[in-house]
Amino acid sequence: MKLKDKHIVLGITGSIAAYKAAVLLRALVKEGAEVQVVITPSGKEFITPVTLSALSGKPVISTFFGSNDGTWHSHVDLGRWADLMLIAPATASTMGKMANAIADNMLITTYLSMKCPVMIAPAMDLDMYKHPANQANIQKLQSFGNIIIEPDSGELASGLVGKGRMKEPELIVDKVLHFFEKKKN
Repeated sequence: MKLKDKHIVLGITGSIAAYKAAVLLRALVKEGAEVQVVITPSGKEFITPVTLSALSGKPVISTFFGSNDGTWHSHVDLGRWADLMLIAPATASTMGKMANAIADNMLITTYLSMKCPVMIAPAMDLDMYKHPANQANIQKLQSFGNIIIEPDSGELASGLVGKGRMKEPELIVDKVLHFFEKKKN
């Protein structure tokens, strides 16, 4: 329970690697973290909010308002609540929006409201990952103080082989644990 009393916002975007977010979420909760999932609309095409809610014990947030009752989901409150924001997987589209403050969904507005450190685990095809525009966005995000969890090389969903695979969930959890351990010292 190394993450006891830690509040983590887990952002999930529309990548095939979103299936790994369930394993990541479960591992964070097992370590004692309280995790609030914020998912993009396209993220819900890859993994269901029901799965994520069952694993986190909290309703998943994907819109500004509750669909049935008009409840307001405050990105500002999430930004003040969190000890860490972790976006895994992070698509090129989401990172571009983050780098340029294009606040067109709940995940981006939450990111822009964060008062805590942000870790980003990119996931995309190798050509997208190495594209100069994407690399410029990654550098820009790093210049803002964001921590990039470099993707791995290997077989990608496209069948191609190269750098772009989201880091495996257990390795991301190790980075989160190391981050909080380092913060203590």
